[in-house]
Amino acid sequence: MKSKTILITGASRGIGKAIALRYAREGFRIAITGRNHKNELMRTKAEVERLGSPCLAYLGDMGSYAAVTELFGIIRKTFGPVHILVNNAGISHVGLFTDTDIDTWNSILSSNLTSVYNCCNQAVPDMIRAKQGKIINISSVWGISGASCEVAYSASKGGMNAFTKALAKELAPSNIQVNAIACGAIDTSMNSFLSVTDKESLEEEIPAGRMGRTEEVAELVWQLSNGNDYLNGQVIALDGAWI
Repeated sequence: MKSKTILITGASRGIGKAIALRYAREGFRIAITGRNHKNELMRTKAEVERLGSPCLAYLGDMGSYAAVTELFGIIRKTFGPVHILVNNAGISHVGLFTDTDIDTWNSILSSNLTSVYNCCNQAVPDMIRAKQGKIINISSVWGISGASCEVAYSASKGGMNAFTKALAKELAPSNIQVNAIACGAIDTSMNSFLSVTDKESLEEEIPAGRMGRTEEVAELVWQLSNGNDYLNGQVIALDGAWI
């Protein structure tokens, strides 16, 4: 696996960081990105390197086509083409639709969906030439069912799910698999706005009786990237039977 390169966007903390550490234990060459949290991104890089894997860290907005183009140029020069792409970068927003202004809407769509286009736009041509590749999009159950007070977020993740299914059909003849993980309530800083009482109430709603762990998401990503190549175009819910 030392010849394989994986790019994980949004890897300064939470799910992205857990994925980076999972692949570091397998000896991958790892590229990670973050938009705002430089210190946390560099801590992730240091932890990856302590596990013995080379790591390239890039601070930039994956919703910017220019930034993603620059990133892939650096990755190709440093490691070569990307073999596995994990689109994890994203932001959440909780609020009434009537209070969601156009700037907030555009910001969420850019971070959560345009970023997926940008990274796939750069990664796919190399994968087609190699006749192999894995793309894994980190989505949400709200992209399947929708969530009240999270219209923009739900729309962005619903778009990601449709993007996943459509691109998988297009790339399957080139032996490239595109799948998505629709996460339920995962215990990350994205849910830090919840009070202790709210968190306990949420966990009571989940049949599994708890929130998911970032390591569980990372393990499923690992399985998707190293498992059955016939598994393609799927949106897999990881939610403890919640939704």
